[in-house]
Amino acid sequence: MIRLIALFAIMALPATAQTKIDLGGLTVDPSAEVEVSADSLSVDQDTGTAQFTGNVVVGQGDLRMAAGAIRVVYDDATGDIGQLLASGGVTFVTATEAAEADSADYNITNGTLTLSGNVLLTQGPSALSADRMVINVADGTARMDGRVRTVFSQGNN
Repeated sequence: MIRLIALFAIMALPATAQTKIDLGGLTVDPSAEVEVSADSLSVDQDTGTAQFTGNVVVGQGDLRMAAGAIRVVYDDATGDIGQLLASGGVTFVTATEAAEADSADYNITNGTLTLSGNVLLTQGPSALSADRMVINVADGTARMDGRVRTVFSQGNN
């Protein structure tokens, strides 16, 4: 009965939650090399974008992201990669966490990773889900919005 009451109390929380997401002590250097592999690539010189499709995997330091497709947007001023727009089901992985979503926007320029649609974050035995999550990859903080749900593992109960 107490667990049921606790579950209802958690479900009654506001649709926005702030949490510290450690990301295993990960700090991403936005100037670090970005490696992308995929089944195919098309480049549009007019828009300054590249479209990777099919089994796309992106790596930058300890960060790994996989998706059905990723569009790379280059910074007009520097020519460096400024943004990665992932779609077709996205998985984001570090050494100790994993997150899934329908789509993601990794803005390398400002250091944010925004996961949208059916977001699920797992950290060991704990899980959080929401409609949207924005992660600051420099300090590991995150904000989740839209019907936030969670399961906290409290040890042996």
